[in-house]
Amino acid sequence: MLERGITLAGLAEALGVDEKTIERWITQNRTPYRRHRYAAATHLGVEETYLWPDAIPRQQVAAASESEIVNLYPHRWAMPRDIWGRLFSQAEEAIDILVYVALFLAEDTGIQRLLEEKARAGARIRVLLGEPDCAAVARRGEEEGIGDAIAAKARNAIALYRPLRQIDGVEFRLHDTILYNSIYRADDELLVNTHVYGSAASNAPVFHLRSVAGGDMVALYRESFERVWDGAKPLTED
Repeated sequence: MLERGITLAGLAEALGVDEKTIERWITQNRTPYRRHRYAAATHLGVEETYLWPDAIPRQQVAAASESEIVNLYPHRWAMPRDIWGRLFSQAEEAIDILVYVALFLAEDTGIQRLLEEKARAGARIRVLLGEPDCAAVARRGEEEGIGDAIAAKARNAIALYRPLRQIDGVEFRLHDTILYNSIYRADDELLVNTHVYGSAASNAPVFHLRSVAGGDMVALYRESFERVWDGAKPLTED
């Protein structure tokens, strides 16, 4: 509530309950009825399991999380060519991208134009690229057997994104994190490209996920993105 700037009175009005009821949820660790849990989580823009992790049986969380899987592709190259455009075009609030390079996106003029349009329409665009000179990028190149090619591709991507970096609402950061997957998010949908030792990301499986009430897979990947974002440094012209 503090993070969202929402008061007790504001949340009580939105949920149709008394302020003292919400006070008891907070100060006495009371668990609300399910309809109130869902309504509160929706209003605050978080997952129900984040606010009340013990309120939902583990079996229900597992079942709901399984329902979050829209599709599974054995390889990124086997995905429909237009899936990236379809994913990003539906975003109204946020687009998040966490990769080392994903040069195929940086080279796609249509995708860059789409991201610009979304930013101008009010969506928040955040892109995390690998720091070209960091140890994690170097190690990934060694694992794939291509040496410093990933570092070179990262520099290329940074250059290709220069026009997009000038747009209000678009923010780029560089990270030095060891990635176990790449994440592409549009509001409540994600494409998660797993990383496989010794194989390029284009040959690895991709999960298409959509957030479902009670599930926690999407929330898990979104939290992972936030941790990397918080530890990354802004990409400047220098």
